[in-house]
Amino acid sequence: MHFALGLIDVIIIAGSILLVVVVGLLASRNQDKTARGYFLASGKLPWYIIGAAFVSTSVSSEQIVGTIGAAYKHGMGIANWEWWTLPTYSLVLAVFIPIYLRNRVTTVPELLSRRFGPLCADIYSWVMLFAYVVVFMVSILYGGSIAFSKLTGWDFHAVLWCTTVLIGIYAVKGGLRSVMFTDAVQCLLLVAGGMMLFFVALGRIPGGWAAMQQASPERFHLYHPVDDPIAPFPVLILGSLGVFLFYQSSNQVMIQRVLGARSIWDGMMGIIFAGFINLFRPLVTCFLGMIVYHWVYVMRAAPHLENQDATFSFALGHFAPSWGLRGFVLAGFIAAVMSATSALANSTATIFSLNVYQRLLSKPASERSLVAVGRIASGTSLAAAACIAPAVARMGGIFPYFQTGVTYIATPFISVMILGVLWRRANYQGALFGLIGGIAIMATIGLGAPLLGFGTHWLYLAAIAQAITMVGIVVVSLMTPAPDRKQWEPFLWNRGLLRAYDEGMRRPRYQSLKLWFALYALVWFYLYWRFW
Repeated sequence: MHFALGLIDVIIIAGSILLVVVVGLLASRNQDKTARGYFLASGKLPWYIIGAAFVSTSVSSEQIVGTIGAAYKHGMGIANWEWWTLPTYSLVLAVFIPIYLRNRVTTVPELLSRRFGPLCADIYSWVMLFAYVVVFMVSILYGGSIAFSKLTGWDFHAVLWCTTVLIGIYAVKGGLRSVMFTDAVQCLLLVAGGMMLFFVALGRIPGGWAAMQQASPERFHLYHPVDDPIAPFPVLILGSLGVFLFYQSSNQVMIQRVLGARSIWDGMMGIIFAGFINLFRPLVTCFLGMIVYHWVYVMRAAPHLENQDATFSFALGHFAPSWGLRGFVLAGFIAAVMSATSALANSTATIFSLNVYQRLLSKPASERSLVAVGRIASGTSLAAAACIAPAVARMGGIFPYFQTGVTYIATPFISVMILGVLWRRANYQGALFGLIGGIAIMATIGLGAPLLGFGTHWLYLAAIAQAITMVGIVVVSLMTPAPDRKQWEPFLWNRGLLRAYDEGMRRPRYQSLKLWFALYALVWFYLYWRFW
């Protein structure tokens, strides 16, 4: 659906993009001119920047379009993909962040190298470099640019390359600090614009939310049965120990936000703050679809939508008034593209410079050369992704491949990471089996199940593959020599890590991590009780 943008909408979009670029450039002025400054913001990031960036990085434009459309078709159960964060965040807070920050780890490959061996780090580095550029970045740039182009009528290639260049202006020059501060601004744009559209649209429904729930009570449940094809509840539990946990705890793009924290407390508080923001995410990414469903099927105010992915553009065209709300919403939409892409470019630069260039190509690399190589890698990854993105249309769409590819990557890596931090006996040989054999196991199950007629949810298949992979790691580790104590001891989780989060500092009660985590958990449990 095409709709006209007024002058004020265009001014808002242009102004918001300019604001992001200016914030990114200003943030880079106060950054240390060192590798640690470029890749980890010198370890000076406060909790509120970490939390906002953690959220904005995990929301992409195609996700907004897809989840709104899925909620239109399937109801509130789709909100699980946004709300189901407490179990995963709890593990990230309690297990992974203390280990990362206590050991001053700069990248996930560094942890794998120190815990198991350099080949494990190399496997992670090369796999993730390929995935970030060819799978993650390409899909986000293509999905965001094509959706924005269809919504506004602007040329696809112009949108694609303007977005890429604008990201490059601040991300390549400023490194993590620029990316983090712009992510915080983009999080504000995304949430504010999305919530404004939600409440304006809800105001068009006589009786509001209560009327919608009364008219279609069966659509207002978070729990979906085991055999549900879209969001069966058991897969959420399984995903919390697998794919979801990998994405939040062992994915360089996400965890790099925490690695730049100025303290363990800031890193953990940032995750808690992200949890609070996520409580509002369905208003931006899901519930608009339920309003459109009520408008179409209950009020019969418009014909049925032939394509569920047209739900977002339908809502924007029908509910957004002409006084600039369309500009605010689309500014948040393009912010989602820029945030996720800049994060990927920065993490690509970090892994390549610190884990490929420095170790394999030029071990005595200077601080200046590391930063220079990082900037080249960041800019090259953006340009390569932008060049590849138009080809997605000829490939029939990359999103099913994207979902499958992430699962294939996540399953072996999270299997190794979990055993590496929880079991001292996990060794180098076991980790190699998990990384190499795990991909083969996941591919065999993922491809074989449909061929054999087992049409089950992809997260069930991932959980089966993960269980087999972890058993294999245990067997191989027990059959080969145990690792040295100095290799596993720094990275083995213990309860004492939970008492070291404040690093000996006495903080006022209102800064208590336990207090804020308890409040977040209380609201989370209430939502699941209320809409079970």
